[in-house]
Amino acid sequence: MKTFKTREAQVKDECTKTKRTSCKCGFCSSNTRSLKEVTLVQVAEALNSCLPVEEDVFRVLDSKLGGELVEQDGVIVINKLPNARVAHIVLKYFQDRCELNREVVLYNVTMKVFRKSKDLDGAEKVFAEMVERGVAPDNVTFSTIIGCLRLRSLPRKAVEWFEKMAAFGVESDDVTYAVMIDCYRRVGNVDMALRLYDRSRTEKWRLDALTFTTIIKIYETSGNFDGCLTVFEEMKALGVKPNLVCYNTLLDAMGRAKRPWQVKSIYQQLLSSGLTHGWATYASLIQAYGKARYGDDTMIVYKEMRAKGMNLNNVLYNTLLSMCADINFVDEAVELLDDMKSCTDCKPNSWTYSSTITIFSCCVKVVEAKAVLKEMVESGFQPNIYVLILLIQCYGKADRTDDVVTTFDRIIELGITPDERT
Repeated sequence: MKTFKTREAQVKDECTKTKRTSCKCGFCSSNTRSLKEVTLVQVAEALNSCLPVEEDVFRVLDSKLGGELVEQDGVIVINKLPNARVAHIVLKYFQDRCELNREVVLYNVTMKVFRKSKDLDGAEKVFAEMVERGVAPDNVTFSTIIGCLRLRSLPRKAVEWFEKMAAFGVESDDVTYAVMIDCYRRVGNVDMALRLYDRSRTEKWRLDALTFTTIIKIYETSGNFDGCLTVFEEMKALGVKPNLVCYNTLLDAMGRAKRPWQVKSIYQQLLSSGLTHGWATYASLIQAYGKARYGDDTMIVYKEMRAKGMNLNNVLYNTLLSMCADINFVDEAVELLDDMKSCTDCKPNSWTYSSTITIFSCCVKVVEAKAVLKEMVESGFQPNIYVLILLIQCYGKADRTDDVVTTFDRIIELGITPDERT
């Protein structure tokens, strides 16, 4: 019995037999496009070894491409180029040889190459050329340049470009608005950042973890710590997963708020998320637990850091020592001071010595306190009135009258006016 093929099957067979390279039958065109894209990617790879001069670039393109070119070919080639200067020359090549219907797309993809290279000057020159040719920029044009400025940490210029969009009749999309929330915060325009955030909630923009982190930072700076937690919960409710920067920012905020119980809760969520945390997270924990005088928790974090080979800086060591002074962790303070002295990245400073003298003075460990005072002076630091008063109290409790007189004389020698405590 004779089998009848559908028209689609017949055309596909015919295309296969004749090995057409530019078939427009509608049934196999997608496969043809795929093959052509592979060829264009190879053209881009050949351009990678090219000098960024018109003669060399044009020679490669002439040898690799056929006579019939369309704008989309240029988009594919330019998009695969790592060298922005070569990309600009390829743009000119396709402008001269193609019928241009959406020239703005060619310009946009060229500017994206400049963005990848973080070449802001180049991107701005391409924009100027675009406007001079009468090509109207669109939202992608501006978002690309703003993205480049964001990579270069130039939020003030990003704001300038964002506010320039209205002059060209371009309406921003929610992704660009989300980026601008962070930029406005960085330039100090908190009101504008919060207005955009409120609008994002009304219009249900797609916000990423960075945007929510920005709002948490704004609330932290203003002391609205409940607001920080509210934003964090809103973020999770919308299905946006907090990243490590977001967790660390929230840990810092709760540390500043002196809410160690919430620090513990957030840290447990971080551990459950599967994210790998490092130095910044540990530093946030030490600051939060240390200031709240959670001695055992703070020392656990410290020992975990050291076990992982992480070094502490002066701020963290001094936070730990200050905590030890307040809660009478004498042995821990000695361990910390010895560890700090062995560290190559930081050395004891005036605050370090003052905290250690405070610990020994309160415990009436005269020999140890005098030894630290001697080391402090030899290191180029002078004790302040608070430290000297503590020493006087220590010597008094130990019936070291001579040392009391000597310390009082030092107060006079240092030009410090004795107060009621003295």
